[in-house]
Amino acid sequence: MKDEFIYECSLCGKTYPISRDIMLCPECRESDLRGRPLKGVLKVKMPGGMENSKNPGEAFDVHDYLPIEKKFFPGLPVGNTPLIKAHNLEKLLAFQNIYLKFDALNPTGSFKDRASYLVSASAKKWHENKIVVSSTGNAASSMCGIAAAAAQRVFVFMPWDAPRAKLVQCLQYGACLIPVKGTYDDAFDLSLEFSKRTGILNRNTAYNPMTLEGKKTASFEILRQMKGRKISHLFLPVGDGVVLSGIVKGFCDLKFLGLTEEIPCIVGVQAETSSFLYSAFYEDKIDLNYKARTAADSISVNVARNAYTAVKDLREVKGKMLLVSDNEILDSQRLISEATGLFCEPSSAAAFAGFLKMKDSIPPKENVVVLLTGHGLKDIEFSSKKLKFPGALEPDIDLIIKKLGLKESLIIK
Repeated sequence: MKDEFIYECSLCGKTYPISRDIMLCPECRESDLRGRPLKGVLKVKMPGGMENSKNPGEAFDVHDYLPIEKKFFPGLPVGNTPLIKAHNLEKLLAFQNIYLKFDALNPTGSFKDRASYLVSASAKKWHENKIVVSSTGNAASSMCGIAAAAAQRVFVFMPWDAPRAKLVQCLQYGACLIPVKGTYDDAFDLSLEFSKRTGILNRNTAYNPMTLEGKKTASFEILRQMKGRKISHLFLPVGDGVVLSGIVKGFCDLKFLGLTEEIPCIVGVQAETSSFLYSAFYEDKIDLNYKARTAADSISVNVARNAYTAVKDLREVKGKMLLVSDNEILDSQRLISEATGLFCEPSSAAAFAGFLKMKDSIPPKENVVVLLTGHGLKDIEFSSKKLKFPGALEPDIDLIIKKLGLKESLIIK
């Protein structure tokens, strides 16, 4: 491991050397993890000598601030996704500075590649060629694609009713797919037991510290892409809460390094019917019997495994949580597509729906970033619910022009 990078428990603060054999803090973890938020989630802590080692605006390579050497990463272009200024949305919403971070342009079409990239690199360093993962879809397809580039084999536990496109991705990448007749939470617990019995490295979100560390890279990119412009608010979708913790950690690390002085107001957005973390954040409510019902598959989680850490992280940076309805998610998805040409999946649209709900309280000149975490083609079933598909017409151009209500123009030969 790079000199002095260590693990630090997010709960008790104890530190440990980074190794393949530690996933959760041995002091804080519970013996029974089934259906529970994880206690003792570990974070990577940078060497003390890096504190205030940079100046705002100074060039940097994010790999210098990750615990795995660059040579172990697979040869795929993960990260460096565009930050797009949404001019048409700005006009429609009378807002001057809306930026969309479009992570659907990662190799497998989702933000999860950032975590899988680091997990794969750590496995390579530890001479591991097998990885197990549980997922609602994106983390699995991501791990499978990244691992394929690294000649690693992946065992995937997924709910049997996950979006078909994500199942197809996993199979195309050559993974061993294990559909589970149950929920994501069932798949999560089964994959942990599978790792325990086989010894295969587990990639599960929050459980494997490299997942949280990999996701911080988006914060580093956003800061660089904003070129010194202050970010007022950053909106992101929330399911398990690891994207949230990763983004928070990224900005905290940037502040530690001296690359920024301020952390934006980070706003986590959940569906009204998948609100486990919202309740934990505002009401200190941990309901182990909660059942999510949102059709936004990527953020549909019964029990958020990163709940304790995510709540603590968001409170420490004075962030916020919002709830949006499935209708608001679908409307936002359509608005983004029509106004920008970006087709994001429903979970991403939830983040934008959160911005729409909150925008009247934000001065229109401030800089707002919305994190779009996945491509719309990953889940077209839910996205189709508000679309009207036209019926087929006879191959008659006169009929077609009449049906569309158009006038023929005079063609000058």
